[in-house]
Amino acid sequence: MAEEQNKIQTLEEPVGDYGIEYTYADYLKFEFEEMVEIIRGRIFRMSPAPISSHQKISVNLSGLIWSFLRGKKCQIFSAPFDVILPVANKKRETATTVVQPDICVICNPDMIEEAGCFGAPDWIIEILSPHTRKKDFQLKYDVYEEAGVAEYWIVMPLEKLIEVFVLENGKYKRIKTYAQDDEVTSHTLPDLTLNLEEVFE
Repeated sequence: MAEEQNKIQTLEEPVGDYGIEYTYADYLKFEFEEMVEIIRGRIFRMSPAPISSHQKISVNLSGLIWSFLRGKKCQIFSAPFDVILPVANKKRETATTVVQPDICVICNPDMIEEAGCFGAPDWIIEILSPHTRKKDFQLKYDVYEEAGVAEYWIVMPLEKLIEVFVLENGKYKRIKTYAQDDEVTSHTLPDLTLNLEEVFE
């Protein structure tokens, strides 16, 4: 493990040796000082500590959604929280994607365990940082679509915009780019409408 760790730390992102596919079983054995995610078997470093605007938006969104969900079936979780996306019909230990979304909403309590969520959340929100833009717009977009995450929001703190995608027939459909003076209704929770002035406050 020490040799593997030293090898990984010397590489640029994505971390890890090309040709090696890491799994959830490997993830549980990692002893890195920094937090990592696995996307399609490749290790990625988590970005440095989020900027303050990222944290404020995360707290605002989490608070608004949590208040709405209080006493309801669906539950909200925020990072760090492992979401394990298993390959269909295989054991969970063979899952090749383990991510930590900024915010996720899960309406199936059977998927929630002490170790995290095993399966696709109903709604995922990622808040961009300079280090995660490509990962959130490309890699995570693809794996969330493939896994069946029904609703995916990408929040852009600097631009104060939110891009909303909804799964239709197995593919994401872009709904709209919402600005700070807009209101957004969740497709997962159609009774929840968020005022983006509050989100970006």
